Amino acid sequence: MKIAVLREALTGESRVAATPETVAKLIGLGAGITIEAGAGLGSRISDTDYAAAGATIGARSQAVENADIILCVRRPPVASLAGAKPGALLIGALDPFGHETDIVAFAAAGITAISMEFVPRITRAQVMDILSSQANLAGYQAVIEAAALFERAMPMMMTAAGTVRPAKVFVMGAGVAGLQAIATARRLGAVVSATDVRAAAGEQVESLGAKFIMTDALKDASGTGGYARELTLTEQAAQAELVAGHIAKQDIVITTALIPGRPAPKLVTAAMLDAMAPGSVVVDLAAERGGNVELTRADEIVEHKGVRIVGYTNLASRIPTTASQLYARNLLAFIETLVDKAQKSLAINWDDELVKATVLTRDGAVVHPSFATLAPAPVAAPAPVADEAQVPPKPVPRRPPARKIAEMPAEMPPSAADVAPPAVDVPRRRAAKSLDPSAIASAASQPAAKKAVARKAAAKSAATLDDPLAAPARKTPAARKNAAPEGDS
Repeated sequence: MKIAVLREALTGESRVAATPETVAKLIGLGAGITIEAGAGLGSRISDTDYAAAGATIGARSQAVENADIILCVRRPPVASLAGAKPGALLIGALDPFGHETDIVAFAAAGITAISMEFVPRITRAQVMDILSSQANLAGYQAVIEAAALFERAMPMMMTAAGTVRPAKVFVMGAGVAGLQAIATARRLGAVVSATDVRAAAGEQVESLGAKFIMTDALKDASGTGGYARELTLTEQAAQAELVAGHIAKQDIVITTALIPGRPAPKLVTAAMLDAMAPGSVVVDLAAERGGNVELTRADEIVEHKGVRIVGYTNLASRIPTTASQLYARNLLAFIETLVDKAQKSLAINWDDELVKATVLTRDGAVVHPSFATLAPAPVAAPAPVADEAQVPPKPVPRRPPARKIAEMPAEMPPSAADVAPPAVDVPRRRAAKSLDPSAIASAASQPAAKKAVARKAAAKSAATLDDPLAAPARKTPAARKNAAPEGDS
């Protein structure tokens, strides 16, 4: 079993998917580890450190060649994975929403893509939940970034020169990132308040020493998976009114509202920013999905009337050493569920709820239910070509019985080329009796070609008389005996 660890190519991404600690444990599971040269430099981990833990160092092509598992932080280009084993597992934060073309490309390349963002929030999976581990660090770093830009002291200070009032911090959203932001701001001595649309978050906020505020018009907006549901227009208006009145008194605002796969809800408008004092700071943790603040720009610090809006999209990567330690442990815990520890080989249970929840592509198809419309339509295999000697001859189509002509509408007579020859040789005297005398006299005065037409008309009338479906059966015994069986050619 070979595991490759990639060096991140995305600008600003300093994390790495394995550390010397996790490399040693992966080797204990029976894996051979190849690290792409320089993969850990952004996290202050040298190639020498990896080699000391038992890993091999090489170029990406060497790392990926014949790999069973490929570990990454961000989604790599599919072309860079050439040489991996068919069905190789690509495990990382693949961010599939909005990048469906890349997911289809992984399927076409035969890569089994596993997106760790989809790890279900169940007790068993807590140790492998990358969203929680990285959001926790993002909440911490958001307060650190805000404190650096605030240019004032955070805690209350009583000095001989006078008292310094504490900073007021308002956290919008009490999820993992929000709760860590509250705890960090409290440690720095700030007066902290928070809001959330989920009523159950109030107890957690207050347990950290912050004040929980919530509009009376919004009873609870808890959704599935621990996330909040989308608010109604009435609820949005009530929440906006509450925020507008509270935000004007704050020094630092941190917004954390984000639901995976959806645009971030707008919580702070330009008008609300206008009410804040110059020197205030807003940190938008949802900048990667459009931001909770109206004026947020991704990976920029925007200043609006003295208020600075921070739009960093990857706050966890700004403390890469710690972030890589937690992320690598998340991946290790997940890989342990895929390995038979006795045999020291891959033994994937495709029916495991963790696997089913995270696998995006498998066996050349997109299999995750959230991307079902991307699954390529199955292509039917071409039918095998049999030897000519085994191909039965095509049946020769038989002419329709003469009675079919009699069933045609009278106003659309068949042409001479469509008329089948009569099945029997009807005596001329019978045909003559069936014709109108005036028609015979007219035909006699015409040239030879027209006389032939008259003779065909006579034959037609005789066939009509002999057809049991076109006319009543005749009692002449000779006509029934001479008639050919129906359907003969």
